[in-house]
Amino acid sequence: MSADGDDVPGFSRQATADAGDVLAAVRARAARRAAQTAASPAALREGTQGGAAAGREATGRGRAKPRAFDFSALPVMKELQFTAAAGQVMGVDSPFFRVCEGRGAATARIEGADRINFSSYDYLGLNQTGAVLEAAKAAIDRYGVSCSGSRVVGGERPFHAALERALAAIYDAEDAVAMVSGHATNVTTIGSLMGKEDLVLCDELAHNSALEGARLSGATRRSFPHNDLDWVERLLETERSRFGRVLIVVEGLYSMDGDTPDLARLIDIKNAHDCWLMVDEAHALGVLGPTGRGLAEAQGVDPRSVEIWMGTLSKTLASTGGYIAGSSALIQVLKARAPGFVFSVGLSAPLSAAALAALEVMAREPERVARLRDNGLALRAALRARGLDTGLSEGHAVTPVVLGDSPTAAAVAHLALLKGLSAPPILHPAVPERRARLRFFVSSEHTAAHIERAADIVAEAVAEAPEITARLGLS
Repeated sequence: MSADGDDVPGFSRQATADAGDVLAAVRARAARRAAQTAASPAALREGTQGGAAAGREATGRGRAKPRAFDFSALPVMKELQFTAAAGQVMGVDSPFFRVCEGRGAATARIEGADRINFSSYDYLGLNQTGAVLEAAKAAIDRYGVSCSGSRVVGGERPFHAALERALAAIYDAEDAVAMVSGHATNVTTIGSLMGKEDLVLCDELAHNSALEGARLSGATRRSFPHNDLDWVERLLETERSRFGRVLIVVEGLYSMDGDTPDLARLIDIKNAHDCWLMVDEAHALGVLGPTGRGLAEAQGVDPRSVEIWMGTLSKTLASTGGYIAGSSALIQVLKARAPGFVFSVGLSAPLSAAALAALEVMAREPERVARLRDNGLALRAALRARGLDTGLSEGHAVTPVVLGDSPTAAAVAHLALLKGLSAPPILHPAVPERRARLRFFVSSEHTAAHIERAADIVAEAVAEAPEITARLGLS
């Protein structure tokens, strides 16, 4: 979706257009490598590229074309092949699906070696905390590892209500509902609340799950320029009367850039134009505010002024799942009509117990939140001191190092890993091509030494990366 209303599933027109010459050059060179492989006698004999031999075998009548249901013929496979070939040209392994051989702590054993770890969003270190781990183990002993049914019919357990009360209390809300997936929580909530007569307004940097929920709903969808509330106000002044319900979706802390929206102004806008406001707190809970209660606490706003608070259990709360907090009527509607809740198994005992215990630790140990805040500011300062571009980061738990294009970001991440740092690259189409980056997730458990060494490694890797990207003919 884009600000002018054109829909491109998962990302905006600008994100697509910005790929430009860099991706064209990468693809051209990678395509030549892929074509050489495809043209080899062995490949032709084996039909690995969906060539004539495979086509004849599929049809039995000599037609030399891949079957319509052959997944290898999908356009996305060509993109994956191009990416793999580009990595081969540069001598860079895929930066994705790297194996962490233990807990994702401040340091972790990744791909067989110990690294400083900025790739895990265990913001308050609660995935390493005894009280959280023991709560999960005790829940398994009592309830087992699965609810073995939808909560609507047989899967309801006492710990569900306990967790939901604790989540609602964070926002001084009447009620909450916990679901088995953060992504599914956004998709099913937006998808079930909105319809074809409605409008969903998403910040252009909102998570994919919000975009998918808007698409599923059948509502008119618009994305607005990042944090541009003047744009939102102008649109509503001219277009609000065309729609039934209107939902504005923002994030409490943006997961790619580490900045925040102006919550008080958003509330004024939605009140003036009779809209619902939904705030995704996936990366804000445990991070923003003196006690980690999120954006409202950080900005001194009454959380009851927001209709829909959404969050995940997988970051600060060291578990898995998502939640919605709001009015009792909202929660009743979702428990009755949201497909991702009604037709899904209930959140399991160990995951529920871990999240509840994590909330309790967060409440009684606010010093964890303070350490995280100090570490976030320290990392941003260290990176900037070395001339690195930290983009829009406000120095919270998420800080990017913007590098300019996907090959450079992949090369820097590769070199950094070799030097002992795990910080994942974020590439097009997850971000616009010219904004490819490394993304750092900061923890309260990182030390000053971790932060300074990480900044040194990135600076070294950035200096060395042109030697790698030159193999693609880009420098």
